[in-house]
Amino acid sequence: MWNQFFLLEEYTGNDHQYVGKLHSNADKGDGTVKYVLTGDGAGSLFLIDEKSGDIHATKRLDREEKAMYTLHAKVVDRTTNTELEPDTEFNIKIHDINDNAPRFEKEVYYASVPEMSEVGTSVVTVTATDADDQTYGNSAKLVYSILQGQPYFSVDSENGTIKTALPGMDREVKEHYQVVIQAKDMAGQMGGLSGTTTVSITLSDVNDSPPRFANLTTVESTEIGGAIGRIKADDPDVGHNAEMEYSIVGGHDTFNIITDQATQEGVIIIKEALDYESKRDYEFRVEVKNTYLDARFIHGVQFKDYATVKVTVDDVDEPPVFTRNPYIIEVHEDTAAGSFVGVVLARDPDADNKPVKYSIDRHTDLERLFNIDSVNGTITTLKSLDREMSKWHNISVVATEINNPRQTTRVPVFIKVLDVNDNAPEFAMSYDTFVCENVKAGQLIQTISAVDTDEPLVGHKFVFSISATNPNFTIVDKDDNTANILTRRGGFSRREMSMYFLPVVISDNDYPIQSSTSTLVVRVCACDSRGNMQSCSPEVLPFSDGLTTGALVAILLCVIILLSKYLPGRSTLECYNVTLQLQFETLWSYNAT
Repeated sequence: MWNQFFLLEEYTGNDHQYVGKLHSNADKGDGTVKYVLTGDGAGSLFLIDEKSGDIHATKRLDREEKAMYTLHAKVVDRTTNTELEPDTEFNIKIHDINDNAPRFEKEVYYASVPEMSEVGTSVVTVTATDADDQTYGNSAKLVYSILQGQPYFSVDSENGTIKTALPGMDREVKEHYQVVIQAKDMAGQMGGLSGTTTVSITLSDVNDSPPRFANLTTVESTEIGGAIGRIKADDPDVGHNAEMEYSIVGGHDTFNIITDQATQEGVIIIKEALDYESKRDYEFRVEVKNTYLDARFIHGVQFKDYATVKVTVDDVDEPPVFTRNPYIIEVHEDTAAGSFVGVVLARDPDADNKPVKYSIDRHTDLERLFNIDSVNGTITTLKSLDREMSKWHNISVVATEINNPRQTTRVPVFIKVLDVNDNAPEFAMSYDTFVCENVKAGQLIQTISAVDTDEPLVGHKFVFSISATNPNFTIVDKDDNTANILTRRGGFSRREMSMYFLPVVISDNDYPIQSSTSTLVVRVCACDSRGNMQSCSPEVLPFSDGLTTGALVAILLCVIILLSKYLPGRSTLECYNVTLQLQFETLWSYNAT
């Protein structure tokens, strides 16, 4: 039997992948031989075909968990189960594939290098490791490159050593640098996996500047009113004779100086906010003079002195700044999902102008109505908006520096949903309308009005109408969003019909025009001579033995109208009204006899 390695790629996507074949010289191909497999993973991870000796893997393999399996195979007589050959040991070795990205030992490295160092001075070495096989292929062969930090620094592509790349780097000009290093496997080839780390490099000071009087440094984030430094003039006098007063010659828009009476120092404070990106260096003259002068000694002697003060502003990593705060955007309701809403824009105010990404604070958009492009700040709809549900949506957009996620700024975005005429007007209320039996034609029985949840720019204008063929009632539009319902005839009878259903069509004047039909229920009532209602209950009359011929014909006609879809001019609402009227007519037909 063979004694050999079987090689298998890790993370195969195929179950029962073929591994190899064992064959015994005792196997004559007549089926009397049986192959048996024991050892690492036998029976679970690896299976052998007892007849052919073919070995298959049953599960996905990971070289980083186990790189080699040792198994034993034997050949036995299928009938007697006696061994035909001694056990044979063989190994299955798992070949590596590139499924692990390089990882650095630290997420952030801190290092320093003296200012004014020569080009090529070593700063620090960053090391990444790859869990893939170091001895097989290029899966774990790493190449280092610099993603951020040029032209100040470079990195050795083989060992990850960071070096200075620019001569004359001056700590007094810029002290801190953020360098991003990438390690990529597959020898840096396309398709390889990568990992990154950040290196914070500080220039340490060397004595490269002669002493200067009152040369001060402050960061741009110093608050207004904050002290940035002190200066002191020497006066060999003592007591109140040595008391001094400091002032800036000609005054200054950005700085002021006050006197510390306890120490006799001049304290320089900020009058207005500093901005490194706008102005980095200031220079002004300071005057100091004695507070108390002795008249005996003032002749020919100046009891004051001057000094030049230079202030250098250092940069501070500032969060992104939006071009507006807040944003107010308008969008029409019923706009389809994915439609454009508006754009927000933020930028990094620092000199590096680092890129920013945008996101929506989902706590301010719980219904997930909006989306924002993380790159360009374009806001779009995720769902259709309904002004009648909500006229305003107030969301917060967050801008984050990509290279420093701790630097974030949020801005409120107020989205106003503009009205679209998508709702039809309807009755303003539920009306209780009646008509007297003794009413005359042209009698006012009800004034109706309408409401509309839409909000047109020029106000509502409703038009009321009913069927021109209605023999009982008519409508008069008053052109003030109300209409009068009048009787078209006189002499109504509760016994003939106790209730009428009057369909009223109400239309608006916006675009597109919306209309609806509301049904006004009119009861027939007994009234006194002044038209005051007395009773609306139908009179009870004895039952007849059957329906009248007219009632039967009317019921049959309505059934035909409801079932037929070929008769034009008949709406479901009209059939519904006819049906109700016929039901009352049928009831009175029973009572009439």
